[in-house]
Amino acid sequence: METLSNLESFVRSAEGGSFSVAARRLALTPAAVSRNVAQLERNLGVRLFQRSTRGLALTEAGERFLQAVTSGLDSIQGAIAEVTANAGAPAGVLKLSAPLAFGADYLLPLMPDFVARHPAVLPDWHFENRHVDLVREGFDAAIGGGFELAPGVVARELARIHVVAVATPQFLRGVRLPKQPADLAGCAAVAMRSALTGRVRQYSLRNRAGVAQVAEVRPCLTVNDPEAQVRAVLMHMGIGLLATPHALRHLESGELVRVLPGWYGDAGAISLYFTGQKLLPAKTRAFVDFVTARFRDARLAQRFLGG
Repeated sequence: METLSNLESFVRSAEGGSFSVAARRLALTPAAVSRNVAQLERNLGVRLFQRSTRGLALTEAGERFLQAVTSGLDSIQGAIAEVTANAGAPAGVLKLSAPLAFGADYLLPLMPDFVARHPAVLPDWHFENRHVDLVREGFDAAIGGGFELAPGVVARELARIHVVAVATPQFLRGVRLPKQPADLAGCAAVAMRSALTGRVRQYSLRNRAGVAQVAEVRPCLTVNDPEAQVRAVLMHMGIGLLATPHALRHLESGELVRVLPGWYGDAGAISLYFTGQKLLPAKTRAFVDFVTARFRDARLAQRFLGG
């Protein structure tokens, strides 16, 4: 009978692509993980990994073995986690990732209460506009949109994000107001440049009747950061197609107004990402439950809708 540590070292090494990644998840040294996997291979009489300076690659036998043992290992660990979940209070460093502007506006304001409730937890925030690999980079949780779910990672949707056309009242004075998205082509706009293509982003907007139109804009300025786009629009430079989380507080204060009320684009969901729910450490579970409850209490999912 194989030991749990050998099986766990194998599965986590396969998921992370290296002994070092597995070691960080298991709180072991890379050498210890390597020894566990080597012992497993000796006991089974097959090679599970091809090793190289670039990392690990599963052999054909390794692929079959991984499929056979993963669900069973997760079930065992889930049972252990369930039994011990209430044994200790949330504690330790909590490594978190979120987009810069969204994090500053909606997550940092939650931290005083979270830290007061869980003083033994140290939130370690990484604010940057990129998708992180939770397993490889050792993050406990991430907040964002459009993440590809790697094996062992789950998502809890917080809200749907809409894109709306906005401008300052000062800019709109004397401007012929567009009546439909196609009319935006005749207005100066602060445009967002796609990080993937380098081109100005285009959005398809729709109304409550389900009519959809592509909103082509005439840029007077292009930027590659949503907060920079907001600031330029606030300086009366033009109309901006903004994601609702970035526009919300300015719309509520009256600094910005909707240009095409009732028209919006769907930018997908913003979600909480974390590793398999049954295996969550107490600190991560506390964070997930806290943020989810606060978003619900603030009705952010409803406030982010631009329809």
